[in-house]
This record gives sequence, structure tokens and C-alpha cells, in this order.
Amino acid sequence: MTTLPFSPDLAVTPDVTAFFDAPTNTVSYVVKDPASNACAIVDSVMDIDYAAGRITHDSADQIIAHVVKHGLTVEWLIETHVHADHLSAAPYLQERLGGKIGIGANITIVQDTFGKVFNEGTEFQRDGSQFDRLFQDGDSYLIGGMTAHVLHTPGHTPACMTHVVGDAAFVGDTLFMPDGGSARADFPGGDARTLYRSIQRVLALPGETRLFMCHDYGPNGRDIRWETTVAEQRTHNIHVRDGIGEDEFVAMREARDATLEMPRLIIPSLQVNMRAGELPPADDSGKVFLKVPVNTL
Repeated sequence: MTTLPFSPDLAVTPDVTAFFDAPTNTVSYVVKDPASNACAIVDSVMDIDYAAGRITHDSADQIIAHVVKHGLTVEWLIETHVHADHLSAAPYLQERLGGKIGIGANITIVQDTFGKVFNEGTEFQRDGSQFDRLFQDGDSYLIGGMTAHVLHTPGHTPACMTHVVGDAAFVGDTLFMPDGGSARADFPGGDARTLYRSIQRVLALPGETRLFMCHDYGPNGRDIRWETTVAEQRTHNIHVRDGIGEDEFVAMREARDATLEMPRLIIPSLQVNMRAGELPPADDSGKVFLKVPVNTL
């Protein structure tokens, strides 16, 4: 039986506002303490026109407008993991709204792996120091009067964390909506068996726990959705519902991953997100470049 390092408090019900970024199918969240103006922002998006090499912030500006309109105080900027499908806007938001940037402590593994892939020099620190807080399994932090608990849920990447705030859990890239199944596990450091076990930790939360996805792709043409519950996942998830064992899941996941193309924005995303959302340093002329490793990923 899966055990959790904390006792969920379903009496706490955070106010959750979602922001869907259609180009990357990413959902960002503002998670507000209902008893105060304190909030956290989860998995923000920085816009990139990859072909043109142009960075903009329309998605993040929508979040800023919401925070300002409602007079909120941003205490945390949470990254559930190092995303491979979008660039983080955390530094942009931090500069304008404040808050501490947090990610799982195994970011150091990701930095070491992709520091080598992108041939980063010794000036690129691989100790997670670009982030304000590195979370370990079972850690907690406050959003106003709410306690947020952190579960280490690797498998998609080594640094994936699920953040549980009262009756809400932000699962990053572990689960999709029940008709979408689960996240891929074939990136460097990923592992399907580890992902299955991590998902079981999420599904050990009380059945009524609200689960908030990081992505949705509208399978079979349905409308985009991002909220479900533990009970719905255990009953209906096409990959990991009750009765599907670990070996069956691993066989399915590995076979499916072998058919998937790399995410469109994986090259810029990894270089930026392993730096906590900062672009690589400018060269001597003041220009910033993103590298494309050939025959590496």
C-alpha cells in the first residue's frame, strides 16, 4: 500500500484560476489562499516564435493582469519540473510580481544531463542555485495560511514534483485527463516503471482530491479540460486505472513512447528551463543564442 509523507487536509479549498496556452497545450495556475490575498503561480509560460527567434510574454501578461486586478500577493512561482514543451516565464513574473521560484531538488540531475547535451561551460552552475528553493520529498511551504506539501513523483523527469494544497494537487507531467492517460517517460532520466510508482502516490490521495493537469490535448476532439479527481482517475484513466498493473503499464508506456516525436520546443525549453527560465548568457557582442545539438537527443 502506498503511503504519503503527510496527511492531506481536505478542509482547505484553494481558489484555482487556470490559464490555457493553446500553442503549447499548457495550463498555468494561480492558486489563491481563500482567507487572504496570498497566491502561488504554477507552471507559467513564456512565448517563443521559434522560427523567428523571438521571445514575447503575452501568456505571462494575462497572469499579471489577473494578479493585479484582484490585488494578489505572489509568494511562490512553482515549476513542477523542467518542461520540455514550453519555456518558463518565472523570472519575468518574479521581476514584476515577486515571489520565490521553486523546483524539485533533482534539478541538479537534469542540469548535469543537459549541461552536457548542450555543451555548457563551467560557468553554468549545476547545483540548482538558479532557483530560490529546491524541494525534497515531503517538504512543505506556505501560501498565506495554506500549507502546500510536496511529493517527489519522478518518471517523466528525475525532478518532477506534485504539489498538494488542501484538496487540490498540481500533478505536472505525471497524469493527463482520464481519456489522455499518462505522460511519456522516454526523456533522459525518465523511466516508465518509476512513473507508474509515482502515479500510485498521487492516486493514494483521497478520492475527492482535485487534480490539476499541466497539459491537455483534447483527445478525440473533445473540449480542452484540465481538472479531474483522484476517484475519476482511478476509475477511468486509460493507462493507470485500478486493475492495471505495473508490468502492463510499463509495456504500454514504452511501446507508446517509441512512436512519439520529440516535443516541438524541446531544444529551447530545456536550455531556458534548466536555468529557472533565464535565457543563456549573451556573447561578447551582447546577443543571445540557443544551441541545437545535432544527433544528440
